[in-house]
Amino acid sequence: MPTQLLDNRTPVERAILVGTPRDGDGSHDTAEHLAELARLTDTAGGLVAGELVQRLDAPRPRYYLGRGKAETLAELVREREADLIIFDDELTPAQGKNLETLCGVRVMDRAELILDIFATRARTYEARLQVELAQLQYLLPRLRRMWIHLSRIRGGIGLRGPGETQLETDRRLIRTRIAELRRKLKGVARAEATRRKRREGQFRAALVGYTNAGKSSVLQALSGAEQFVEDRLFATLDASTRVVPLENGHEALVTDTVGFIRKLPHHLIASFRSTLEEAREADVLLHVIDASHPDRDGQRKVVRSVLEDLGLRERPRIVVFNKIDLLPGDELLALHKQAAAPGARTALFTSALTPSTLEPLKSELRDRIRARLRRVSVEMPAGEGKALAALYEEGEVLSSSQEGATVTVVAKASPALIGRLRSRNGVRITECG
Repeated sequence: MPTQLLDNRTPVERAILVGTPRDGDGSHDTAEHLAELARLTDTAGGLVAGELVQRLDAPRPRYYLGRGKAETLAELVREREADLIIFDDELTPAQGKNLETLCGVRVMDRAELILDIFATRARTYEARLQVELAQLQYLLPRLRRMWIHLSRIRGGIGLRGPGETQLETDRRLIRTRIAELRRKLKGVARAEATRRKRREGQFRAALVGYTNAGKSSVLQALSGAEQFVEDRLFATLDASTRVVPLENGHEALVTDTVGFIRKLPHHLIASFRSTLEEAREADVLLHVIDASHPDRDGQRKVVRSVLEDLGLRERPRIVVFNKIDLLPGDELLALHKQAAAPGARTALFTSALTPSTLEPLKSELRDRIRARLRRVSVEMPAGEGKALAALYEEGEVLSSSQEGATVTVVAKASPALIGRLRSRNGVRITECG
């Protein structure tokens, strides 16, 4: 008798996606939003078994959908043998419970799906704390309904991370855990602030943009350092900083931040504020846009809205249209004309797969670094070779003279370099204005 192997793989969950566009939303928007929800479902490990759409003037209090459409949804679940229903909009706890009673399967909304994806993608200690905090804040008002799920189901989309570990807890214990997570995150934030303080004076840029716009690919191409890159939503979650070498000894610290998305859960934004401090303290934001995406303008608006929520509206910003290799020539030409319109922000066009297209971005960063340089006169002993070499490598030497044992150099230098030179014995620096 042949040996039978046990299949320990987690079964793929079959999901019905539900879109509820408002009156005034176009059919293109509805299709695009459901396509994005399908990609989120795929990222979470689910399989789309069907879709249902109802146009609403306002959500209904009982099922979010109208009664008749909710019954149609229940029939579709049975017909497609689905295990899960995923709404593109956030449900109240009561609506979720009523739908589960009617349809007989688990119901989750977009916010819960995104939180679940973040739970599987978090790698660093800080990111895991942030995701757990956001999940518990989302779970707290829905605890009674979640208990029912967890008593009969193990694992699955929406039940990973802390949702699975809190089966036997009550609201008091969850609130205690939330308070503990906040204390830990404050400690992590203090440590991060100390690290950022050590980088004061260095030119810093932060990559921001819609998820899957290619931020990680751009950072990898700029720095030459390996980055995890995958064609999926939220492929990378943890912020990472790399040194990007530029000409004439200049360099920039560039940070890849977490991607934004439409209807990003507010708990998640609040939890990730410390990570997004990198963007808050950057000298310039590099807003990366997937130029090939059919809804690039909509995604651009989403990112602008989130940046405004974070208080970054006035932060200097460069628009980087990425993935131009996927654009037809006439569409790329039209995009160039649009970007050159009066009043438009500085816009650059790149493909992470074509290094030469990144040169204008490097040149822009270099120009912004040079604009920060301060003109100084540096007097030093003739034997202070390291200080002199640093001025030539990292600054712009305008003149140099020697009188006896003292060398005087007039140069343009960054605040970071000036600070290092001041700490050297025998070196005297005078600002030239």
